[in-house]
Amino acid sequence: MSNDTARNPLLPKDQSAPMAQDFSINSRTSSRKRRLRRSRSAPRGDFTYNDNDVKLDEPHPHPSKNPMFRDLNPNLRRVILLLALYLTVGTLCFYLVRNQISGHKTNGVLDAVYFCIVTMTTVGYGDLVPNSSTSRLLACAFVFSGMVLVGHLLSRAADYLVEKQETLLVRAFHLRQSFGPTEILKELHTNKLRYKCYVTFLVLVVLFLTGTVFLVAYEKMPVIEAFYCVCSTVTTLGYGDKSFNSGTGRLFAVFWILTSTVCLAQFFLYVAELNAETKQRELVKWVLTRRITNNDLEAADLDEDGVVGAAEFIVYKLKEMGKIDEKDISGIMEEFEQLDYDESGTLTTSDITLAQTASQIQR
Repeated sequence: MSNDTARNPLLPKDQSAPMAQDFSINSRTSSRKRRLRRSRSAPRGDFTYNDNDVKLDEPHPHPSKNPMFRDLNPNLRRVILLLALYLTVGTLCFYLVRNQISGHKTNGVLDAVYFCIVTMTTVGYGDLVPNSSTSRLLACAFVFSGMVLVGHLLSRAADYLVEKQETLLVRAFHLRQSFGPTEILKELHTNKLRYKCYVTFLVLVVLFLTGTVFLVAYEKMPVIEAFYCVCSTVTTLGYGDKSFNSGTGRLFAVFWILTSTVCLAQFFLYVAELNAETKQRELVKWVLTRRITNNDLEAADLDEDGVVGAAEFIVYKLKEMGKIDEKDISGIMEEFEQLDYDESGTLTTSDITLAQTASQIQR
């Protein structure tokens, strides 16, 4: 009995061999398709996450083995150090020129920190005002450096802290569904910006309520005036007719002003990014659902051989989606040609070795 018949004894000998051949062809075709869709160096999941994402399947480290500050995200740790340095230098400078700052004063050190925060966030109530050349030059220096710190560094810290709360928000939205770690990470990957907007908005609401309640309770403002003061502060409008005048109020303002102004800026940033992402998804959907024409095939034929391969088709679709452009493709092709040492149109280990050796000799 032949091997083909032995594989399937229920079929006649003349039918078994063609079926085995078709099966072999289909297997090779399927294998090629899988290689096109997935690189061996790429993660095998449907989504990826970086070190900043929450890893739900890992146990939490024991607090005694890992000090809290050492385990902080590097970006957050750098922000904390720079903010501490900024506030220390600013407080010292404004404390030394405290007699050159006019307005309603409470405590020398507290007023210096408060004035530093108000200057840094560009709130500028006007309850404390520099009245000499030295203090005015210091205010100019600290307002510009403060804007850089808030815009570039504190936004990273806020982004990191918001990401830490996204998992809780996903669980809350899908409370009645059985959402495991894998489903949560996939949901975060798909709707990341949307959940960031939700988290930041909730934090903003809490900050608005906290600020309003505090002004009513400690600064003795009516509710409407307290809410007005909160709005003018968070938006850095700072008319100055309403502000924190007591020592307790300024101590609260040191933390609250910094948090609320950064949170509002992040919220607007997330909304803008979400709008751009929504438009991008609509474009991708249109590209993937529209009919392919002969003109499309002609445009996708990069090597002009009359046949469009899978790689050429993918590149064409990515160009339509706006993911890449001609400049990107030219740069990649230039690198490919440099690595293709034997000019065979394919890359092998020997090509890369020879190309790197030639590059080192040229250097």
